[in-house]
Amino acid sequence: MKMLSTEVRTLLDKLYNLRGEDSVILTKMTKEREDAIETQERTKNEKEVLIKEIENLTAEEKTLAEEGEKLTSVLSSINKNDFATVLDRLKIDFDPDVINEKVNKMLPDTIAKVVAENKKASEKLESVEAEMNNAITKVEELGIRKDEALSNQAKLNEYFDLALAGNINITRDEITSLLEKFDFTENEQREAAKILMFPEDALYEYDASYKSGDKASGKTITEVLVEAKKESTAVQPEAKVEESESISDLEPIKASADSEPILEDIFNKVIEENIPVEPTPQVENSSAPIFADPTPIVEDKQSEKEKLYEVMRESGLDPEDYNAKSIEKLLTNYNADTLKNNVAELKNKNIDLKILRENIEILYDLELAQKIDKLLALGKEARDISLMPNVLVKYDLKGLNNTINVLQISGLDPKKVPLMAY
Repeated sequence: MKMLSTEVRTLLDKLYNLRGEDSVILTKMTKEREDAIETQERTKNEKEVLIKEIENLTAEEKTLAEEGEKLTSVLSSINKNDFATVLDRLKIDFDPDVINEKVNKMLPDTIAKVVAENKKASEKLESVEAEMNNAITKVEELGIRKDEALSNQAKLNEYFDLALAGNINITRDEITSLLEKFDFTENEQREAAKILMFPEDALYEYDASYKSGDKASGKTITEVLVEAKKESTAVQPEAKVEESESISDLEPIKASADSEPILEDIFNKVIEENIPVEPTPQVENSSAPIFADPTPIVEDKQSEKEKLYEVMRESGLDPEDYNAKSIEKLLTNYNADTLKNNVAELKNKNIDLKILRENIEILYDLELAQKIDKLLALGKEARDISLMPNVLVKYDLKGLNNTINVLQISGLDPKKVPLMAY
């Protein structure tokens, strides 16, 4: 049997991907269409707000001009001396000439500002309408392109079905013409045409392997890795390698690890945080690696507590806002510098300090700033974190990165996935 070369296998991987529902082309079109629909909805709402703003500014400009004219006219007709006695008795400082002068001086600038705001809003409206129209057009175009892509995909599947049935009657030009629509290079087109027109045993084996594998079952890459990780964990021997074991017993394992990345490495990089594991029994006086080393608790706990309260107050926190359990946990893991830095970080990033009442661990998290920066870099906002702060406690930095990687591998945009789903 002729074995498939790496190049041919890679080509078949690409072809078979285009044959399925998870086709990169269809997946990309779906995402583009979702983004276009989202843009269409957003710009529609922005347009409504801008139209209302322009209407209000136009009305305000007109009112300012009319009322200003009336006011200056009235003030010009008033003689202060006609009311001198009552103004003097009531001690009212009223000078129509001074007021009239101020109105004439300030009103034109005020109207000019309103006109400028109106112009800016009108320009923004023009830009928003253009963006909205482009989004509407793109949604329509993607609908047409998707229909064409599905048609091309059906034709590609037909060619493969004929080839695998040994009944191919398609010309080389027909095959290359179709693959050109999928942006295949000329070399890829020629090689694919050869595979389809002169199918060999290796192709049948690849097809059988594909259909019996996880792709045919509809599982995602992440799901496959998760299941494999569970199986790998289940068969791990409990016994540790004794120091007295011979080097020769260990050499096969080392050689395998050095030759290529083992599956465990991939798991640790991609899905470690997504596989539930039994909690490790806590050892007394131990602490999580992402938290500050606790200051040793001396016998005089009240004295230590007072020091903690003083630092909290200096940082703008009221100790009375926190229950006894939270204070005890903070006291156990207390580090003054870390507490001050983390409070400052939350303030600088406009994250509500109230989140600390139910998540006191945040105050002694050594990776807090990095995790917040990571979430903000994804497109999350301070209010998102304020509403779902447990994401900062749930993950260390590595775990957060792993979770984001899994979302991206699954074809999801971490920015659009709510933090509650992390």
